[in-house]
Amino acid sequence: FRETLDWAVEHLGEPLSVGELAARSLMSPRTFARHFRAVVGATPHQWLLRQRVLATQQLLETTDRSIDRIADDVGFGSAATLRMHFQRIVHTTPQAYRRTFAGVSAATG
Repeated sequence: FRETLDWAVEHLGEPLSVGELAARSLMSPRTFARHFRAVVGATPHQWLLRQRVLATQQLLETTDRSIDRIADDVGFGSAATLRMHFQRIVHTTPQAYRRTFAGVSAATG
């Protein structure tokens, strides 16, 4: 199961379905979803969104890639979708997050 999660994180930029993740774990989609929620405490969809936002945060902190490029890299598909989920989870915009982090880096670097 852990191997499937690790694989999913390495492939965030690709469309990932519960069916595909279940097949990688040698489970039916229904069993996988139940097991996933019991182990992780979230649905596969919620977990994937959070992983994509975490990947976005890392890219905002460490690169100067555009929001459009980051959205594509982490599997959101569009900058608008990235912004919507980022705002909901992180409670700020990607640009504001990047500016805040850049300010901290410049002050400590």
